[in-house]
Amino acid sequence: MRTILYFTLFFISSQMLAQSIPSDVQKVLDDAGENKKELLKVLRHYKKPKDSLKLKAAYFLIGNMNGQCYAKAKLVDTSGNRVKFNVLDYPDYKTMVAAWDSVEKQIGSIDYTRDTLIYDINIITAKYLIENIDLAFKAWHKPWARQLTFDQFCEYVLPYRDSNEPLEPWRRRMYKKYSWVQDSMADITNPTEACVLINNEIKSWYKFDPLFYRHPTDLGLSEMEEYKRGRCEDMTNLALYAMRSQGVPVMSDYTPAWPNTGNNHAWNATMTKDGKVVIFMGGLDNPYEYKLGNKKAKVYRKTFGRQKGSLAMTKPDYEKVPGWLASSHYTDVTKEYIPVVDVKLKLERPKPDSVNYAYLYVFNSGDWKAIHWGKINGDSVTFTDMGQDIAYLPCYFKNGKYLPAGTPFILREDGTINELVADTLHVFAVDLYSTTRKTTVKATDEIEKASFKPGAEYELFYWNDQWIKVGSKTAEGDKPLHFNKVPSRALYWLVEKDSKKEERIFTIENDRVRWW
Repeated sequence: MRTILYFTLFFISSQMLAQSIPSDVQKVLDDAGENKKELLKVLRHYKKPKDSLKLKAAYFLIGNMNGQCYAKAKLVDTSGNRVKFNVLDYPDYKTMVAAWDSVEKQIGSIDYTRDTLIYDINIITAKYLIENIDLAFKAWHKPWARQLTFDQFCEYVLPYRDSNEPLEPWRRRMYKKYSWVQDSMADITNPTEACVLINNEIKSWYKFDPLFYRHPTDLGLSEMEEYKRGRCEDMTNLALYAMRSQGVPVMSDYTPAWPNTGNNHAWNATMTKDGKVVIFMGGLDNPYEYKLGNKKAKVYRKTFGRQKGSLAMTKPDYEKVPGWLASSHYTDVTKEYIPVVDVKLKLERPKPDSVNYAYLYVFNSGDWKAIHWGKINGDSVTFTDMGQDIAYLPCYFKNGKYLPAGTPFILREDGTINELVADTLHVFAVDLYSTTRKTTVKATDEIEKASFKPGAEYELFYWNDQWIKVGSKTAEGDKPLHFNKVPSRALYWLVEKDSKKEERIFTIENDRVRWW
């Protein structure tokens, strides 16, 4: 009889709860399969009126949980065969790269590919979520955190993860570890002071190590504590764990690709007590000390909440988009960092079938990489909030590849556009002195010296819907490389043969090279 009564009450309770569950939360519950019961336990735990705000927090976490996961990767050759190679077996980055290059000489190109995705909705427990929510609310009561709105709290304090790291119960450990912070503060209402105190402690034991550029996964807290080093994204995550555990609002901002050099970058930002955003780097530089040296085409902020205006949330399901743009968990914050302009372009190349969006790409580590998107309207598209004094290429994306939608252009500092249309009818001769920006070196006779590897072969290309070779030259001492019959008004690229393609693109303006 008691069993029947229990299940009857359970059923009635579930029905009453279901009537008030937001649609996005219900969608996650439906997708969670057998783990739905764990998520329902969280909602029932906070069903009392006194816990109404915590229930809203639970709705936020669960409603935005789809897609959140731990991503494992495997190293494979071009045939998809697994390659045994552990970057942490080597004492430093240089030694590791040499060993990596040795493997590639034997078997060809190797790279990481996603192997397993372990989704939160399938494994997360009620205990984990309840502890995370309760401790986050406890942190929100810290004197420096009380000015945060509920929405700010949900994005900058409450989330239990930031990237695709393994799921760990980090919050209680971090809450205890940094419990000393409040007693060490001169102004307990100042979140920036708390941020500095915590970051100074992190700096005492955690460091950046480029080895982790080629580590296959984002690190969890236990791995961070074991290795005591990581790449920039690991450093930002460690700062998030430590500071959010104490109610310090912390974000992870990033650029997917630098427009004037290789690689990408992630860093932290926090909010001052008057609501201003200031950047820092977890484990490295404190607020007001940290500087971003490279040009910025776009800056994005990772969010736990799914952004309704994101490409992923607005595009048709059938349309594929470039890599990271497929996420719905980021927002554009470029204008918080630099002056920006909207760029409206007429698309010169025909739009492929079933393509509704165009993209702007920047040149990074030997290839064009997507940096922003815009919805096509007829034969034109507008790209919002773009960084200036940067070279861009408008593209479509089809069958996993970019297709030029027009000519590359320079977005000047005044917001004007300088299209780089190669003129093959008007050619010229040029002497080139380096493959990237260098300090000009002159001998006592005022003759400029070149910066090339003696005996190495260099190839000059210009862009005309693809890189087209002008010719090749072998470097001799400190002499420049002389090329004839170079198409005018184009975008150029001088590359050492068989290099890692980190050389920069350039234009020639008033008989001088300008690097981009």
